[in-house]
Amino acid sequence: MGKKERAKERREKRMQEISLLRIIPYSDHQRWWSTETIAVVTGGNRGIGFEISRQLATHGMTVILTSRDVSVGLEAAKVLQEGGLNVAFHQLDVLDALSIKQFADWLLQNYGGLDILINNAGVNFNLGSSNSVEFAQMVIATNYYGTKNMTQAMIPLMKPSSAGARIVNVSSRLGKLNGRRNRVENVAFRGLLSNLDTLTEEAIDRMLSTFLQQVEDGSWETGGWPQLSTDYSVSKLAVNAYTRLMAKKFTDQPEGHKIYVNCYCPGWVKTAMTGFAGNVSAEVGADTGVWLALLPDQAVAVAVAGKFFAERREISF
Repeated sequence: MGKKERAKERREKRMQEISLLRIIPYSDHQRWWSTETIAVVTGGNRGIGFEISRQLATHGMTVILTSRDVSVGLEAAKVLQEGGLNVAFHQLDVLDALSIKQFADWLLQNYGGLDILINNAGVNFNLGSSNSVEFAQMVIATNYYGTKNMTQAMIPLMKPSSAGARIVNVSSRLGKLNGRRNRVENVAFRGLLSNLDTLTEEAIDRMLSTFLQQVEDGSWETGGWPQLSTDYSVSKLAVNAYTRLMAKKFTDQPEGHKIYVNCYCPGWVKTAMTGFAGNVSAEVGADTGVWLALLPDQAVAVAVAGKFFAERREISF
C-alpha cells in the first residue's frame, strides 16, 4: 500500500470514528453549568446552529435560539421544546445594529445576561468549485462583522463565573493562514495576521477593506488571497484573527470575569450552505463547538484560549 493510500485509509478511519460520536454527559465534578446557564446561538434555526442548540439544551442548560427569520426560528425552537428541551426563541439579524441592541435589551431584562455565546450565523454563496465574489460584501459583513458586532454587544452581558464565560466562533479550515490548498500568498497580510503581538482590530479592518476594494476594481485575483471560495475564506481568516485577539484580551481579566474565546471548523457538513454535499452530519459538525463551550473550567484555564479546533483537536491557524 502506497503513502497516498495509507493516508486515505487513515482519513476514512477517522471519519468513521467521528461518525460514532455521541453526546456523553460530563461527570458531576466536571459539570459547571445548570438550568440557569444561558447559551445564545446565532443562526440557530437550521443546520449546525440548530444542532448546537439541541446538544447544548440536551446537557440541561437554557438555550436562546436566534434567527433572522421569525417564522423559521419559532418553528425550530418549537421542535426542540416538544422534545422537552429548555429552548427560547428571539429574532436576531447580526447585520442590523438595532436588531442586536433589541436582542441585548431583551436578554438582559429576561435572563440577566448570558454565559455562552455561539457565533454561528454565516453565509457562503459558492458551491463546489465555483469562486464568485459577486456577494463578497454580504459575506464579509455577515461572517466577520456580524460575529464581531454580536461579540461586542454580548461581552458586557457575560455573567461573572468561576468557570469563565465562553465564546465559540464557528469558522473554517478555509481560513487557515498556511493551508496547503488555500494558502494566503500575500506575505504582508500573512505576517499581519500571524503576529499576535502587533495584531489589532484596525489591522483586520484594513485587510478586509483592501480585499473589498480589489473586488470592486477587479484586481482581487492577483492580490494573493486564498483561491478557494475566496470571499468566504477571507471572512474566516478575519474571524480566526479576531478570535485570537479577543482571547488575548479577555483571558487577562480577573478571576471570575474571564471570557474564554475559541474557534473551530465543523468540517464539510451536509447543510444548506454546502448544498447538502458535505460528508459530515450536522450532529458531528456541532460536536466540537459544544465540547468547547462545555470544557471544564480547569481545562479551559490551563490550556484553552484563542485556539483553533477541529474534531476536538487543536489545529494551527
